[in-house]
Amino acid sequence: MKKVLTGLFAVMACAAVYAQEAAPASAPAASAAPTEKAPWPVWLAFNSTRNIDVVGLRLTLPYGECESVTGFDIGFYGRCRYFEGVQLNILRNEAEDVMAGIQVGVYNSAGRADLTGFQVGLFNEARSMRGIQVGLVNIADSLCGFQVGLINRAETMYGFQVGGVNVIRESELSFCPILNVGFDIFPNY
Repeated sequence: MKKVLTGLFAVMACAAVYAQEAAPASAPAASAAPTEKAPWPVWLAFNSTRNIDVVGLRLTLPYGECESVTGFDIGFYGRCRYFEGVQLNILRNEAEDVMAGIQVGVYNSAGRADLTGFQVGLFNEARSMRGIQVGLVNIADSLCGFQVGLINRAETMYGFQVGGVNVIRESELSFCPILNVGFDIFPNY
């Protein structure tokens, strides 16, 4: 087992060195800059803010930001614009635009994003979501699915809320403890 782990870390270290050598040193990161594909399926993000597309595994140690991730995002704080896959960051998972997959962490955010999937954490938020939120506090503007937590809030909802405080703001029954049900038409953004 030790040999396998040593080999894995050696491959990741070589990938990090190769990625740093392949990166243009003089080009500043701009928001309108074109994105490039990561040269290796394992990307080590050490406080990176490059416009890069990662397909495979992104390790965010301690923080990583990129244009898109397809695959796994593991570490402490992961942020990207587009995400498809599984985000397992201890402190925060953040997808800005479109997210499809699973977020597991203390704070999960699909702030301005459309989320299709599952969020598990202490605090979960999404703008437009089709899926399930499980946590102490769950917030969504428009939700088609379920919320399970101590505090659940949705502006419009087609689905169920289970928890201590359940609020669906644009519903005939906007507050109901234990169980709340919303049958609003889910908007297409």
